[in-house]
Amino acid sequence: MATEIKVPTLGESVTEATIGQWFKKPGDRVEQDETVAELETDKVTVEVPAPAAGVLEDIAVKEGETVGVGAVIGAIGEGEGKAGGTTDATEKPKSKAAEADQAAETASDYGGGGSGDEKASADGASAGSGKLVEVNVPAAGESVTEATVGQLFKKVGDSVSMDEALLELETDKAAQEVPSPVAGVVRELAVAQGDEVQVGALLMKIEEGASAGSGDGAKGPSASGSTAVGGGTDETPRRQVEAEEGRAPAPAAAKLMREKGLKDGDVQGSGKQGQVLKGDVLEAAAKGAPSSPQEKPKAARAPSAPDDESREERVKMTRLRQTIARRLKDAQDTAAMLTTFNEVDMKAVMDLRSRYKDLFEKKHGVKLGFMGFFTKAVCHALKEIPAVNAEIDGNEIVYKNFCHVGMAVGTDKGLVVPVIRDADAMTIAEIEKEIGRLARAARDGKLGMSDMQGGTFTITNGGVYGSLMSTPILNAPQSGILGMHKIQERPMAIGGQVVIRPMMYLALSYDHRIVDGKEAVTFLVRVKESLEDPERLVLDL
Repeated sequence: MATEIKVPTLGESVTEATIGQWFKKPGDRVEQDETVAELETDKVTVEVPAPAAGVLEDIAVKEGETVGVGAVIGAIGEGEGKAGGTTDATEKPKSKAAEADQAAETASDYGGGGSGDEKASADGASAGSGKLVEVNVPAAGESVTEATVGQLFKKVGDSVSMDEALLELETDKAAQEVPSPVAGVVRELAVAQGDEVQVGALLMKIEEGASAGSGDGAKGPSASGSTAVGGGTDETPRRQVEAEEGRAPAPAAAKLMREKGLKDGDVQGSGKQGQVLKGDVLEAAAKGAPSSPQEKPKAARAPSAPDDESREERVKMTRLRQTIARRLKDAQDTAAMLTTFNEVDMKAVMDLRSRYKDLFEKKHGVKLGFMGFFTKAVCHALKEIPAVNAEIDGNEIVYKNFCHVGMAVGTDKGLVVPVIRDADAMTIAEIEKEIGRLARAARDGKLGMSDMQGGTFTITNGGVYGSLMSTPILNAPQSGILGMHKIQERPMAIGGQVVIRPMMYLALSYDHRIVDGKEAVTFLVRVKESLEDPERLVLDL
C-alpha cells in the first residue's frame, strides 16, 4: 500500500506553497525522514521528509506548481528501488554510513551517478562512519517553552570538543549557551539565527569521534558530471552551496527575479544562509526596482540629501528585550507606583572601605565594594518594614519572611536581575562573593533560571553609568525597588559649617497598593541611617 506525501502545516497564516525542488524521482529508493522535496512560501523554504521508507512511486505535483496545505504531492510504495537518481546499473546500494552522511546533509548530492561518484561515495562513508548525535533545545524552566536562536558559534564541517559552546539560545529570561554533548564534527544545522524553536526541538547533529576534513571528499561536484536528482542536469551540489557559499535564490524567487529584471545584488535574502525567497523579491520590486528587463529607470534627479527611510536600520527585538519591555509596561499598568527620595552621606562607608579593603580582599579573596553595604542595609530595613518585602496575589498580600535581593545588571543582551538568595542570613563577605559570581555569569551569558527566580526586592545601580537621579520601575510582582546613584561631592551644612561631603541620592519606587507613604519614607530613612553609621549593621540595630 502506498504512503502519501503531503504538504505539511506551514504556519497559521500560510495556506499554500510552491514546489521548489524534488530531490528524488520516480523509482528512487528513499529512507524514512530523508528529504524528498523542498517547498517555498513567501517567507521561508521548508524541506519535506519521507513519511516512510520505500520507493518513490509517483510525483503528483511538478516543480514550480503551487499547492495548498495538506495536498498530496507524491506517493511512496514498498520495495527496494534504485539508489536515488543513479544511472549506473552496476552501482551498489548506499552503505549505512553513506545514508547517515546523507541524513547529516553533508553528502555532495542525493544519489547522482557517473564515474566520479564512486570516490565521493567512499569519502562519504568515511565521513559518516561515526554515530550521529542530536543536539536539542534544553529545558529552561517550567514557564519557558520556546526560545530564539541567537548566535551560531559553529557551522557544518566544524570540529567541536566536549562541552564546547555550539550556539546561543535566547529565552524570555536570559540568553544561554548550548554545549556540545560529544566531541566530533558538525554534520547538520537544523536552525538558523533568528529561528523560533520549542523545547526539545532539533538544533544540529554531530558525528561523534569524527575529525574535521574527514568528509571533504563528499563535498563538491563529482569528477565526471554528476546527475542532479531534481531534473537530470549538471549543477553544483545543493548542500555544498548552502554550507560554503550561501544558498542560491529559491527557484520561484529566481523566476520572479528574471521577470522583474532584478539581479542577485538587488534583493536581500531573508531565508536560511541568506537565501532569496519569493517574498524578498516582491518586497524589492515594491520599493521601486525595475519591473522588467525592458523597463528603464527614470532619469536621475539632481543630487539631494538622502531620505530618512534610507538611513534607518530595522533590527528585530530579541526575545529577552521583548520580555523586558512587556514586563516593565505591565508593572506600570498594574501597580500604583510612586517614588520617594532621600540622600545619604557616603563618607562613613567610604572611610571604612578604605581602611579595610586590602585586609578584606586578602582574607576573603574578593574586593570590598559598596553593594555589600547596601544589601545589608536593605535587609535590615525590610525586616522592620515587611510591606516593602511583600507582594499581592489576588486579594491577598503575601509577606516574605526572607530576603532574596535581586541585583539589576545591564548586559549586551539587555537587563537581567540575578538574585542573592537569603541575603539577610549572609555576611558582607558572602554577599560580595555571590555578587561577583552572578555578575560574571551575567556577563558571560551563563545565568541559569534558578539564578533569577524568587526575588523579593531589587536594587539597581544607575550610578555606575553616571546617573544622578532616577525613578526606577518595579520588578513585578515585587512591591519595592531601590535606586542607587552617582556619588558626587556637594557642599553640605553640618554643625553650622559648610563642608564638602560625598553624597548619593537614593530613590525608592514602591507599590502604593501595599506600601503606605509613611512605610516607604521610613524604609528609606533606615537605609540612610545604616549607611551613614555602618556600625549599626554590625550590631544589628
